Amino acid sequence: MIIKNLQLATFGGGCFWCTEAVFQEVKGVEKVVPGYSGGNVPGHPTYREICSGLTGHAEVVQVTFDANVISYEDILVIFMTTHDPTTLNRQGADRGTQYRSVIYYHNDEQKEISEIVSKEITSYYENPIVTEISPLDVFYEAEKEHQDYYKNNKSQGYCSFVITPKLAKLRKLHANKLK
Repeated sequence: MIIKNLQLATFGGGCFWCTEAVFQEVKGVEKVVPGYSGGNVPGHPTYREICSGLTGHAEVVQVTFDANVISYEDILVIFMTTHDPTTLNRQGADRGTQYRSVIYYHNDEQKEISEIVSKEITSYYENPIVTEISPLDVFYEAEKEHQDYYKNNKSQGYCSFVITPKLAKLRKLHANKLK
């Protein structure tokens, strides 16, 4: 009998379509759900509201992973090296607070590991890391059309020009952590 140790991690690394596609390839990841967190407006936000930049929410993914297969630390390293954690409120052409780099921790242990990994990874980048590290308040699941976006839209321009290169980087840097 295989006993799983399922845990949650919640990250925002720009567009949630990219981050979802990255973590769907990682060994030990059971589920990836795009959504929204970190806002200051009550109620379940919509994608259109998020895109306005007025709700304060970030596009995030909630990752369910088996800690017996992959550690939270390894999940963080993959996250921090597959997006640019040095650009404030921006990833590539996507600009606005909804695209900020953020780690929403679920407990004190995740907070501590997030702070350590963020410091350790600084030498990988020329510019300072600006990734926000905050407690998770509420996670809102994104609309159905945003689930499995890359899998369902690989030939779409954004997927071809933005997500596919991120996946190539993932495969180059973290081949031993992939399914």
